[in-house]
Amino acid sequence: MVNIIKEGIVLEKTELGFEIEGVLNPAIIRSGDYIHMFYRAVAKGNYSSIGYCKLKNHMIVEERSDVPILFPQCEYESHGVEDPRIVKIDELFYLTYTAYDGVNALAALATSTDLISWEKKGLIAPQIAFKEFYRLAQTKGKINEKYHRYNEHESIKEKKGKPVFVWDKNVIPFPRRINGKLHFLHRIKPDIQIVVVDELEDLTAEFWQNYFLQFNDNVVMTSKHKHEISYLGGGCPPIETEQGWLIIYHSVYDTVKGYVYCACAALLDLGNPQKEIARLPYPLFKPEHEWELKGEVNNVCFPSGAVTENDTLYVYYGAADKRIACASMSLSELLKELILNSIPNEK
Repeated sequence: MVNIIKEGIVLEKTELGFEIEGVLNPAIIRSGDYIHMFYRAVAKGNYSSIGYCKLKNHMIVEERSDVPILFPQCEYESHGVEDPRIVKIDELFYLTYTAYDGVNALAALATSTDLISWEKKGLIAPQIAFKEFYRLAQTKGKINEKYHRYNEHESIKEKKGKPVFVWDKNVIPFPRRINGKLHFLHRIKPDIQIVVVDELEDLTAEFWQNYFLQFNDNVVMTSKHKHEISYLGGGCPPIETEQGWLIIYHSVYDTVKGYVYCACAALLDLGNPQKEIARLPYPLFKPEHEWELKGEVNNVCFPSGAVTENDTLYVYYGAADKRIACASMSLSELLKELILNSIPNEK
């Protein structure tokens, strides 16, 4: 077992209108002398925007913006911008987030060269109805029956005058090109999938149709253990190590008191991240403290950002959908534990 230290709460909500209901699910990146945090801030009515603060060390907030950095401006994000993740590829910062229009929750992207000014690139997720998705995805054989359960939306094709699409969330870029190509993890429930493109402009409607024709080949991780039996999804951006891409993801299992969200760990192959090479058979950490057990949504540890300092890995997470907390552990200890749980090569 990996020794986990729950460092405690890093950020709480304030009385400011844009974050009066809660702060959660932060994107984290180290740049210069600071750790920069871009977090989901929730206003009344569950309208979300992206707040910003910077930390001098892993726990101390030195500066915090009193206005959101990113907020709804377009129809596709009219009900909120949620759950950001951030990486730097070459000289450009990529910040992905979930755009919610009150009906559909789909991944979108903004880019920046300085972490201050952001250019929205629009939706990067497919806009596809469940019926078409299901038809394409089953062309080469059956897919997990849970895709129907989580994405069919009770056969509703239109809501509030808008077409209803398959939700595609937790889009997370790898922090560098691999074999010259951009790689993104994403999640259409209940699994984690991967997208590989030469450039962002390749994400056309035709690309997605061909992608869904090969859908099972693009599934990276599926539920294996009791703590992820309901579904799983991406968490922090992948961390490059000698042993592989370290993936801190979230898992969900159902109880009589509702869903429980845990932080989990796996390794993907460095040269071929479509191949999973190791996974812990137990949660890395799960809700146990009052501030993780009680909140806007109870029993939630939702990892979304991480930094390393020497051999220490700091994982930042939304705690009960109300506040932001941090947990730390030895990176080398975690990697050793993962290697002990390597997945045998299939021949």
